[in-house]
Amino acid sequence: MERRLVDPPWLAFPLRIRKQGAELANRARHVRDQIEQVLFTQAGERVFRPDFGAGVRALVFEPNRGAVWQVTRQRLLASLAEALAGEVDPRSIEVEVSGEEGRLIITVGYTLATIGFRQTQHFEVTA
Repeated sequence: MERRLVDPPWLAFPLRIRKQGAELANRARHVRDQIEQVLFTQAGERVFRPDFGAGVRALVFEPNRGAVWQVTRQRLLASLAEALAGEVDPRSIEVEVSGEEGRLIITVGYTLATIGFRQTQHFEVTA
């Protein structure tokens, strides 16, 4: 596969080693992987970045009320804007959180900063 200077390879997440070496990802996949890391990492889980992560697994058992979802949405927006700085236009990040008993659905929309390409990703957490 031919790579251009404007489309450098990134390491895929989670890290997978194949016979040819580490598995690589394109830019769109790299950004999606970064979002997944932010959502599913508990704050304090990373030793050198204790404030990294939103810890959405813990939210599955929270009450399904508007006030809780608004606080969650704001926390997610702040975490994503920090983690995706330079990759994504921070003003373009949109987060929608919904759920029902034992299930949490998070939809993240964003625009890639340099090329203006809009993407939407869906993540689901179940109890």
